[in-house]
Amino acid sequence: MNKRIKGVVLLWLGMMAGLSAYSQPSDPYFGETCTSIMVGKKATIDKSVITSHTCDGSYRTWLNVVPAATFADTARHLVYKGTLKTESVNDKNGLTLVGSIPQVAQTYGYLNTAYPCLNEKQLGMGETTIVGRKELVNEKGMFNIEELQRVALQRCTTAREAIKLMGSLVKQYGYGDWGESLTIADKKEVWLFEVFGEGPDHIGGVWAAQRIPDDHVGVSANFSRIGEIDLSQPDYFMASDNVKEVAQRLKLWDGTAPFKFWKAFSHIKKPFTIREFFILSSFAPSLNLKYDADEIPFSVKPEKKVAVQDVFALYRTTYEGTFYDMTKNLKVVKTTYKKDGSVEKVDTVLYEGANPWMGKDEIAIYNALKPGSVEFQRTVSVAWCSYSEIIQLRDWLPDEVGGVAWFSFDNPGQSPRLPIYSGNLSLPDSYSICGQQRYREDAALWSFRKANKLATVKWQKSRKTIETEVATLETKALAEQPALEEQVKELVKKGKNKEARELVTRYSNDFARSAMQRWTELERSFWGQFGRGF
Repeated sequence: MNKRIKGVVLLWLGMMAGLSAYSQPSDPYFGETCTSIMVGKKATIDKSVITSHTCDGSYRTWLNVVPAATFADTARHLVYKGTLKTESVNDKNGLTLVGSIPQVAQTYGYLNTAYPCLNEKQLGMGETTIVGRKELVNEKGMFNIEELQRVALQRCTTAREAIKLMGSLVKQYGYGDWGESLTIADKKEVWLFEVFGEGPDHIGGVWAAQRIPDDHVGVSANFSRIGEIDLSQPDYFMASDNVKEVAQRLKLWDGTAPFKFWKAFSHIKKPFTIREFFILSSFAPSLNLKYDADEIPFSVKPEKKVAVQDVFALYRTTYEGTFYDMTKNLKVVKTTYKKDGSVEKVDTVLYEGANPWMGKDEIAIYNALKPGSVEFQRTVSVAWCSYSEIIQLRDWLPDEVGGVAWFSFDNPGQSPRLPIYSGNLSLPDSYSICGQQRYREDAALWSFRKANKLATVKWQKSRKTIETEVATLETKALAEQPALEEQVKELVKKGKNKEARELVTRYSNDFARSAMQRWTELERSFWGQFGRGF
């Protein structure tokens, strides 16, 4: 290929990098969405419990804090479908009222993300869609997964309470969604909960839950992970009372082979993806897990205690430097010349636009330039992420500050993590606007998305800038936590709980605004560097 033409093609590739992700979520090539990592309290450095979630796909990016409330004895809780696609807090378009259930006298406040994730009592949840068999789906069931999360966060303080409540709601009112997995944590422990419908002839559902041992880590990434269920160990297993009956009735289990939940209800040949394999291998490399194995452990004991920063890092992973690195073959010879025209040095470097979040079109053209140079791998960090959170739950701190959702908009490989506390009373106004369906200056998402997408135009040049800024903000937030926590403890000790919540709200929102301002400045800087395209 003519060098001039090749240069134009590579330039076009770079400019397309910031745009191609928008067609990805609906494409089966990019079909796997969401990753949840769980860490037990004896596996973490600080004895916190961790759960997490990436909301990958075209889901709403607005969020708010729903306050605690009291209700009359006759009150009803309204159950809707369609909340994942709304554009703002008050948007009712596309919502369908599908029923109601009796309301409780008192609800807890919670962080209302697309998939609600944290309440004021330090109950946290992550989510990942596991799909399951088509013959299990019954859309007449009242509850979708996000509504089960909402009710549980409003009414429960522990993971076990939440699992039992959701199981009873599914049994009474029906589950109307595809297969889903929730990673549910409280101040003491973390569980994996998986739920499916029970077919078009039955409004109900089937579910199982398995606890991550306290000294272990686990991961759920779109595939059912629960295998054999030992209900003689109630501290580690729970399940619906129809779990085997449904499997036999629908001819998904013959009644004689060892019963494995994932094998009966999922549509997969083995219960893990490259993400589960990579994450568990990262925590316990000496196990020498094999990607071509039929099954890998449900959870593993990490070889080193886990810090929350380690989970931050895994959510940014793109398999760089491994066999699965998509950019490993995208190298070009770069010659640097002296002023007299002689060669100063010759380096082998990556194409400037090469990045781990390339779309299908980019991959196709790179392969046209150099056949077989790129093989798509679904990384943990993806360009089509709506938002993500890593939730720490800490029993030695007051609830006002003990639960913290380290929240991030857009690509978790490029955006900083911002603290939102279980005691937050509110969020910045720009958080209440969705930026997913169209460009909006008033949506917080676009403060980060613009800079992130521009950075991929010449990722090899902009990468250091992005990573330095992310590290600076996160280091600052983590360094400031102890002082903030001490202030909250003193206020709570004096009975000034409202003042404690006002303090964490002010800190959280100020930190978010400063991060948005910094990413706006990065956007302008990248336009200055890359706007002309060369």
